[in-house]
Parts: sequence; C-alpha cells; structure tokens
Amino acid sequence: MNFKVIAVLILMVVYLYGLFLDVLRYRSAHNPVPKNVADVYDADTYLKWKAYHGEKVRFGILTAAVSFAIDLVLILTDAYAAFARLFPDQVWWQLFAVMLLSALATLPLIPFSWYDTMHIEEKYGFNRTSGKTFFGDKVKEFILNLLLMVGLASMVMGLHKSFGDWLILAFAVFATLFLLFITFLSPFFSRIFNKFTPLPDGELKEGITKLLEKNGYKVRAIQVMDASRRSTKSNAYFTGFGKMKTIVLYDTLISTMTTDEILAVFAHEMGHGLHKDTLKNHVLVFLQMLVLGVLAWATLRYPEIFRSFGFAEVNYGFALLLIMSVEFALVSPLFGLLASWFSRRAEYRADAQAVQEGYGDALIRALKKLSRENFADLSPSPILVALEYSHPTLSQRIAAIEALSDGQ
Repeated sequence: MNFKVIAVLILMVVYLYGLFLDVLRYRSAHNPVPKNVADVYDADTYLKWKAYHGEKVRFGILTAAVSFAIDLVLILTDAYAAFARLFPDQVWWQLFAVMLLSALATLPLIPFSWYDTMHIEEKYGFNRTSGKTFFGDKVKEFILNLLLMVGLASMVMGLHKSFGDWLILAFAVFATLFLLFITFLSPFFSRIFNKFTPLPDGELKEGITKLLEKNGYKVRAIQVMDASRRSTKSNAYFTGFGKMKTIVLYDTLISTMTTDEILAVFAHEMGHGLHKDTLKNHVLVFLQMLVLGVLAWATLRYPEIFRSFGFAEVNYGFALLLIMSVEFALVSPLFGLLASWFSRRAEYRADAQAVQEGYGDALIRALKKLSRENFADLSPSPILVALEYSHPTLSQRIAAIEALSDGQ
C-alpha cells in the first residue's frame, strides 16, 4: 500500500474542504442583513466591512494555498527523513529533527502574516502593532510552538514505549491532562506577549466583584491587558479553575463600553461557569483524544508507513505530524460539527444568565458594539454556521435575548 499517496490525497481533501468554507465565507457578504442587526453598521461602514471581509478572505485563500503547497513539497520529497539524517541517529534526536523542520516550515508564511497585519489590518484601522512587536511575537511563537510540539511528540514516544497496545487509553488520559496543563499555563503564556495592570478601584471593579461574588465566585484579581498595542478589537475573559477566577479585560473594551455593558459581558461569562460549560467541553476533548489515541496506536503499529516517507524506522515526530495534520484532519470536521453545536447551545444559556441578572438590554448593546469593532459578519451562511461557528449569529442571539426579556 502506498501510504504517501494516501497522505497526499487526504491533504488535498482537507485543503479543498477549507477552500469550500472560504468560498462560503466570501459569498456571505452578499446575504441580506437581518433587520434586528441592521443598525450595527451605517451605510459607509457596511461598505467598508464588505471590502475588508472580501480582502481578508481572498488573502486567506492565498495563504492557505501556499501553506498547502509547502506541506505537499515536504511530503512528496521525503524532506522530513532527509532532514532527520542530519541529526544523531537516536530516537529523541530524530523526533526533534522532524519537529524542528515542521516549525521551520512555518517561516515562509511570516511575510503573509506581515501583509495581513501591517497592510490589511492597517488599511482598515485595526492594526496598532509595531514592526518590533510583530517580529518579537513571531520569535516567541516559534519557540513556544517548537517546545510544545517536541513535548507532545516526546509524550507519544514515552507512552508507546511504556504502554504498547494500551496506548489508546493512555494517550487520551495524558493528552487531556497535557491540554489542561497548557490551559493552566495560558495566563503565563499571555504575559510573554502582553502587559497586565490591575483595574483601578471604582464602579466597574466594584460591579464585577459584586456580580461574581453574588453567584459564589471569588475574584483573585481583575486585570487590564494592553491589547491596544496590537489591535483596536475588544474582548474579555476569565482564567482559573473552580470558583476562584482572575478576570482579564482588554483595555480597548474599557475604552469603548459603558459599565453596564461590561457587566453584561461578564454576566454572560459567569453563565458559562454556572452551567459548567468548560467541564462539559473537557468531556468532548477527552473523546477527541481517544480518537487521536486510536490513530496513534494504528500508525505506530506499522513501520512500513514511515518507510513510505523515507524513514528507516518509526519516527515519533513524524507520527505526530501524520496523526494531527493528516489523519485527524480528515475526521476533525465531524468533531467540529458536534463541538460547535454544543458551544452554540452554551452561548444561548450564558446569554440567558445575563438576562436573568438584569443585563439583557445592556448585553444587546455590548454585542452590537463588539460586532462593530471586530467587523463581524452579520449574515454568514447557515451552512458555515453549522459547520464551524462556536457562537450563534448576532441576529440569533439578539432574537433569543429579546424573547427572554419579553417573557420576564
């Protein structure tokens, strides 16, 4: 069996599926805007959005094509095996070589990222990233990505050598714990890229603290992130496990929203915690890791797979690339479909919590502002929403909030 041909065919299917989604995204700009969100953009801003949307999607298609071409060349030329032969003939060094080349293969995409950030985002008034910050971020991303991939591949190697045919369950458990560990470390990773300062005392800090403590949460800290160094776009999030939370506000959010609107956003985020949405998501993650464990078990049982790509024996780094970028990429849309459906339901429940807290109208205003500032698509294709949207559309969310508010 020619495993290389199979891998190339799968890569092509995955690429064409992504292209299909991009076409749906591009055509969404021609869909009529629902009446309940018609006031998000004025006429001039809507035309600007259409131009921005079209340019972003077209450039994304070009970037995806270049990325696909790089992957194809590396696979067809047995480049990973050739590069690995430059390193010591030891299992871990062979693993590291493949992970290093995989990381190096992302470098040709940096000019595309530069154009996207420094030209397209700049052109439409979103970019605030300096050249120094941009390249500093890329260096940090390269190092972190390499370390994480080497760590994950080393984990696969260790599990396979230790558990053999029990790899499926072992991988699911350890990979889930690994992802939880990364989630735990995410605040520390964030500090590599951004600066955080405490939110000053005042109405907003008092309101957030009271809202959360009223519902059984303890606030460890409320911090402001300097997101405006890179973009004008806004966001906010919780970090921390259990009832102890650290709240992070983008400085762009504070500068554009009223206190009630920010409290509405956090009433929504609190709803996710009260409904244990993160815990439910971990169950889906574990199921995904089980599938990855099956793929890892099946891949590592057949050394001839690796010989098809120029290796003399099993290479754990290349195994990870095959599992993540080829095998799982083929079935991940099915998981995406399920995960997106669960996520959209969770968003409705979280919105309902904000309504219950008395922030229904403020949440609608906040969602409209976020959509305007982030240049959101107001009328995406229903197929696109079903396949990959983790949130309902703005129109759907507003309709649900208004229905709940009218029922109170």
